[in-house]
Amino acid sequence: MTHVSPARKQSEKALYGGTGSRRITVRDIAAAKERAERWPMLTAYDAMTASVLDQAGIPVLLVGDSMGNCHLGYESTVPVTMDEMALLSAAVVRGTRRALVVGDLPFGSYQEGPVQALRNATRLVKEAGVGAVKLEGGERSAHQIELLVQSGIPVMAHIGLTPQSVNAYGGYPVQGRGEEAAQQLLRDAKAVQDAGAFAVVLELVPAELAAEVTRSLHIATVGIGAGPDCDAQVLVWTDMAGMTDGRVPRFVKQYAQLRQGLGDAARAFAEDVVGGSYPAEEHSFH
Repeated sequence: MTHVSPARKQSEKALYGGTGSRRITVRDIAAAKERAERWPMLTAYDAMTASVLDQAGIPVLLVGDSMGNCHLGYESTVPVTMDEMALLSAAVVRGTRRALVVGDLPFGSYQEGPVQALRNATRLVKEAGVGAVKLEGGERSAHQIELLVQSGIPVMAHIGLTPQSVNAYGGYPVQGRGEEAAQQLLRDAKAVQDAGAFAVVLELVPAELAAEVTRSLHIATVGIGAGPDCDAQVLVWTDMAGMTDGRVPRFVKQYAQLRQGLGDAARAFAEDVVGGSYPAEEHSFH
């Protein structure tokens, strides 16, 4: 019998860099929390991009309603519809083999109550094939989370800055500053955990508060603008890869400049066409 060392077993189980080929599940997320493993998450909105990120080993892909801003041309996430979410979520699922795909519930798809949330979450699971859904709100969304989890649908919660509430916030301010706001964020975190969420996104939260939340929860925390002590970190892929035009949020680190590279490629193609050097003989049929 071949002996497998504990260190190798741990390596095989790792969310990022692991050797397993099956799809990541929420049980894997829970196990990573227990062994204090940090892991990355990115957004994805189409099959081709999702395939690249999946092959790069990203263990969790979020089909975020951020598609509204970076893919559909909306000024915020608010206009995103369930039809759009279902269509793009299905594409991401088709483009992946290993990643856990999480689909966002867009604004207006769960605020009426648990029954509405279940109807729309069920649609993402049945039509798109996502492995989990995400919804915004802490205590105010606890009943929705509870029903979804009881119905067999894993839920990732989202507290702190909740972009679907941009009209109420009047912008995108940091959340949880001050004692009262910090205590409310802690209550929200405990509420979604108690309701059964397997993870919670902390967006635009002071780093010290995010660290306190992470220590106090037994479920994974996913930071975005929430400091270095969360269990995981997520970025919008177009921000991360330098596709976004103009300013990006302070918390974003750009790991490439794909917008410039794509523009350069398009201009080179156009110049070849105008100059008559494309298509050349090797690109032609006879």
